[in-house]
Amino acid sequence: MACVRPFHALCPKADLASRICAPPYDVLSSSEAREQARDNPLSFLHVSKPEIDLDPSIDPCDPRVYEKGRENFQRLIREGALFRDAQPVFHLYRQSKNAHSQTGIVAAASCEDYERNIIKKHELTRPDKEDDRVRHIEALNAQTGPVFLIYRFDAAINRLVASKISQTPDVDFPADDGVRHTSWRIAHPDDISALIRAFERVPDLYIADGHHRSAAAARVWKKRMQTQSSSLFLAVLFPHDQVRILPYHRLVRDLHGLGLDGLVQRMRELGAFEIHGHAQPSRKHEIGVFLGGVWNLFRWDPERVTREKPSDQLDAALLQKHILAPLLGINDPRASKRIAFVGGVRGTDELEKLVRNGEYAVAFSMFPPSVDDLMQIADEGGLMPPKSTWFEPKLRDAMFCHTLDSF
Repeated sequence: MACVRPFHALCPKADLASRICAPPYDVLSSSEAREQARDNPLSFLHVSKPEIDLDPSIDPCDPRVYEKGRENFQRLIREGALFRDAQPVFHLYRQSKNAHSQTGIVAAASCEDYERNIIKKHELTRPDKEDDRVRHIEALNAQTGPVFLIYRFDAAINRLVASKISQTPDVDFPADDGVRHTSWRIAHPDDISALIRAFERVPDLYIADGHHRSAAAARVWKKRMQTQSSSLFLAVLFPHDQVRILPYHRLVRDLHGLGLDGLVQRMRELGAFEIHGHAQPSRKHEIGVFLGGVWNLFRWDPERVTREKPSDQLDAALLQKHILAPLLGINDPRASKRIAFVGGVRGTDELEKLVRNGEYAVAFSMFPPSVDDLMQIADEGGLMPPKSTWFEPKLRDAMFCHTLDSF
């Protein structure tokens, strides 16, 4: 049974939300964040990436950075740009762009559920990134970036959500990337009780995005267990049938001594390699390969795929096991400086540009795994390769914050 609870959210004033709410801390570099927040003192990037207000040479993990984030966070609260709900409530958060729309329930999820694996993971975390989020939470005494959770579709939850989103929203604005962000409060006691009971029937939740945020929240909770600090963390929970995964592409700086013809020959031993293929593969077990100035299409040998366990049948896992490690020398993609990852939202044009300008030697465009793939692997206790999934749209920081003294 999943434990989700209403909470006293910190929310932006409706007329300021478009200026306050910002992309997540981990999708922008410091220089990109500095440029985006220029001339906008309300931008939450001053809180989530506070190094932008200090000398550009400063280490983003310098204690002064976290202190600056705390100072900027408190200023937004003090000036009334962010205000706290008068009572514990749930919120709904809808994101829409073009034909795609997804509506999640903003709630406080349980650190104990995270520890007991009711909230299931599919990726390893990096200690340095966990440490950064721990320091940020402790400096602000708040979680300001929500964890993106998935639950299997539930008809009762869906009916309650549908009844609320027909009402006038509390916040509604289009961001500069074309995504519209809309929210509603669920404050009636009967609706709150109904949601709590409905999630008690949900056996598992799945982390889609936010492994480092949830791990950091659990660490802070365990560190403070003897105090009255909250055992909950900020989350937005989406039904699995609404979310979409975009591919996460790969770029490699050199061919590890193989040469163009050598790499093609070795890949042909693993499957079919078609010259002048499509940039974006159309199905599982196809990979677009930009090499020699053209896009080529590679298809895995079906027998090779079926010999693998489910988590190793993912295209990212097959690529790593049979091409990146043995042929191109990328043994640890988390640590190697010879590989880069590009989220599918940037498209294959970005891959082509980076190879054409000589920065990389080869690009691999991937077909995304499905949400069912993710849940199956998490259910089996397996792990997906790093940078396997790019969830889009991203949850906007500052739509909701959770202070650790709110229960």
